[in-house]
Amino acid sequence: MYKNEFKGKRILVTGGTGSIGSVVVKELLKYKPKQIRVYSRDETKQFELMHEIGLSPKEVNFLVGDVRDERRLNMAMENIDIVFHAAALKHVVSCEKNPFEAVKTNVQGTQNVIDCAYANGIEKVVMISTDKATDPTNVMGCTKLLAEKLILASFLYKGDKKTKFCCVRFGNVLGSRGSVIPLFINQIKQKKPITITDPEMTRFIMSIPQAVNLAFKALSQMRNREIFVLKMPVVKLKDLAQAVIEAYEEKNGPGKRVLTKIIGKKEGERIHEKLLTAEESEIAVEADDMFIVLPNLLNPGSGYESLDDTLKLYSKSKKAKNGSYCSDGAECMSVSKIKELLLSNDDLRW
Repeated sequence: MYKNEFKGKRILVTGGTGSIGSVVVKELLKYKPKQIRVYSRDETKQFELMHEIGLSPKEVNFLVGDVRDERRLNMAMENIDIVFHAAALKHVVSCEKNPFEAVKTNVQGTQNVIDCAYANGIEKVVMISTDKATDPTNVMGCTKLLAEKLILASFLYKGDKKTKFCCVRFGNVLGSRGSVIPLFINQIKQKKPITITDPEMTRFIMSIPQAVNLAFKALSQMRNREIFVLKMPVVKLKDLAQAVIEAYEEKNGPGKRVLTKIIGKKEGERIHEKLLTAEESEIAVEADDMFIVLPNLLNPGSGYESLDDTLKLYSKSKKAKNGSYCSDGAECMSVSKIKELLLSNDDLRW
């Protein structure tokens, strides 16, 4: 499907050993790129991924480095065609307690990616963002919003450089490291109560394959400076917990009754999430499976001379309705549907 985008290309994945980055690496291999460079800080995760993939350094090269280190990052980008920027500090509570560390990775690290991409003549850069960047209320969301703004503003000083940028916004990715579902599963295994922050809390959810496919689709469709937002289902936390319990029992047989314990909202968390603001909807187009937030149409040289012309760029797209895209008030998935989705997810370890 994306063979023409990746075949024969040299591709760098920052955060390439993370939940998303590692799957991006594995999926890219299907399209026969010339080389993939996996750039991350954790040598142990690199060792594990290296042995899981089992390919030579000519095909997949593992580079220890941090996006905070511009000089090292610049070396990693030499002769690269495409960058997937997945490196980030993503845990809400950790970012609340270490705000400047979040700034250094999510904000300064993204600026380093931009500067190094321009310096090395990269063709395309896709930055992985989050729904928490939409009307942010916590440090993690604020830093990811700033990262998005840096990506979009890079156009203003690009000169004649050819590099193009875009962002993709993810909801909660099922089975990603540190996410709630692996936590629930481990609590059941340890015969502990499942801890729920707020039963009425709602979240957008997507699978890891959906997340990676959105990143690939964004790269194939991007013109420059869009934000791609996948339409995704909404779950209530209490229903998600119940679905995990039922799915675990189906996988392992019935056991001792699993209890739930309400522990209250964590620092920086909000009850509901947004993927699109009302203001963004005014400059967004809607396709069957996603929203695409466009850059300012009036910006000279943006490549988006009019909305009518822009709609032709994306298949089966139309002007998005004005209004925010929020999990509050959305129709939530039933427990049975959530359970079905969980059982079909190969990334979960039951």
